[in-house]
Amino acid sequence: MKNFTKEEIVSNAKENNVRFLRLMFTDIDGTVKNVEVPISQLNKALNNEMMFDGSSIDGFVRIEESDMLLYPDLGTWLIFPWEIGSENGKVARLICDIYNADDTPFAGDPRTNLKHALKEMEEMGFTEFNLGPEPEFFLFKLDGNGKPTLELNDNAGYFDFAPTDLGENCRREIVLHLEDLGFEIEASHHEAAPGQHEIDWKYADALEACDNIQTFKLIVKTVAREHGLHATFMPKPLEGVSGSGMHFNMSLFNENGNAFCDESDDLGLSKVAYQFLAGTIHHALAYTAVCNPTVNSYKRLIPGYEAPVYVAWSARNRSPLIRVPSSRGMSTRIELRSVDPSANPYLALAVLLKSGLDGIKNEMVPAAPIDRNIYRMTSEERHEKGIIDLPTTLHNALKYLSQDEIVKDALGSHIYNSFITSKKVEWAAYREQVSEWEQEKYMTLY
Repeated sequence: MKNFTKEEIVSNAKENNVRFLRLMFTDIDGTVKNVEVPISQLNKALNNEMMFDGSSIDGFVRIEESDMLLYPDLGTWLIFPWEIGSENGKVARLICDIYNADDTPFAGDPRTNLKHALKEMEEMGFTEFNLGPEPEFFLFKLDGNGKPTLELNDNAGYFDFAPTDLGENCRREIVLHLEDLGFEIEASHHEAAPGQHEIDWKYADALEACDNIQTFKLIVKTVAREHGLHATFMPKPLEGVSGSGMHFNMSLFNENGNAFCDESDDLGLSKVAYQFLAGTIHHALAYTAVCNPTVNSYKRLIPGYEAPVYVAWSARNRSPLIRVPSSRGMSTRIELRSVDPSANPYLALAVLLKSGLDGIKNEMVPAAPIDRNIYRMTSEERHEKGIIDLPTTLHNALKYLSQDEIVKDALGSHIYNSFITSKKVEWAAYREQVSEWEQEKYMTLY
C-alpha cells in the first residue's frame, strides 16, 4: 500500500480532474457503502471531519447515537478508470475507518476490527500476515429493464475460451481496469460452471488484501453492467453446478521472512506453520459462520462438487478443507478452501488469523494429513481418521460460533452480537419460506 500525503492527494486530484470523491467503508454484511462528496470537500475529508448517520447501516449503532466520523486511510487513494458525464471528470475513492463522534475507533467497524487481530499478531513477533484470495463469480444476462435474469452468458466450462466463453471480453476489460488500478493480475479464466469466472491477483498484506477484494467486487459489477451483464458473488446461484468460492491463501512473516517455511521438514513446513494449521482446523466449525455467512452458502458446501465438506488437511489433494500448495520458500502458504465471496473479508480474515494464532500460542499439533479423496471414503473410514463434517446449515454454524470464545473474541462483542442477531433473523426468514421443490414434492403426495 502506497503512502500518500494529504498534499499529494490534493495535487493528484487536481491533475486528473477528479470531480467526485467516494468515502468508502464496509458494513458487517460485507457490503461496500460510501458517502460521495464533490471534490470541493476533499480537504474536509482528509482532516477527518466528514460525518454520516451510522444508524442507517446494518450492525452499526442505534438512532440515538447515530453521528459517526469517516477517517480516510490515505494509502487507499485511488482514481477510478472511467470518466463521468460531459465534463469528462473522474471519480476517486478513499477507504475509511469508522470513528465515534468523540474521535475514538468504532468497535463495530470490520476494518478496525481486523487491525486488532493484526496488533496481537505483531505482539507475538510476526511482522506481516499475507492473503492471496481467489474469488469466483457468475455472469448473468440483464433483461430489457436492466434487471438480472437467470439466463447465463455462456455454456462454457473450465479453461474454455471464445467463442465458447462469451464472457471473455468482459473478463478482459475487468482485468485491464484492475491493472490500471495497480492490481498485479496472475490469472484470469473461465471456471467449471457455465457462466462462472475467476480472476486471481498477487497477494498483499492482510488489510490491503481485504481492501482489494472490496475494490475488485466493485470493478467486476461495474464492468459487467457495461456489457449488459449482472455479476454476482452469490455462493450458489444455480443448482446442479459448482458454486463460487473465494479460497484464502495465507502466510505469516517475521523478521527472517516467511515463518511457514522450513526446508528441513519433509513437507517444507515450519513448526509455526503446523501450529497455525492446527488452529485453523480446531476452530473450523465456529468460523464457518463468518466465512460462509448466508443461507445460500451451505448450498455450495455439499458433496459432489469441488467445495470442501470435511475438516481435514492435505499437501496433495483438493478434497479437504485445507490444502498446502506445492510452492515453497517465500510462497509457502496454507489454502483454506471453504471461504465464499459472500463473506466480509475483514471479518473472515480476523477470525482465521486469531484461530491460527491460537494454534501457535497453545502449540497445537495437527492430525496427520489426508491424502486420499475424502469424497470416496466411507463414513466409517472418515470416523476412523477423525474427520468431521463442516456445518450443513447457517443455523448449525451459528451454534458452533456461539460456543467458541476465540472466534467470538476475534469479532469483538459489538460485531459478534450484531452478526448473530442479523443472521438469526436471516435464518428465521428462510425457514418461513415454502419452496417450489416442497410444493412439487408434497402437494399431491399428502
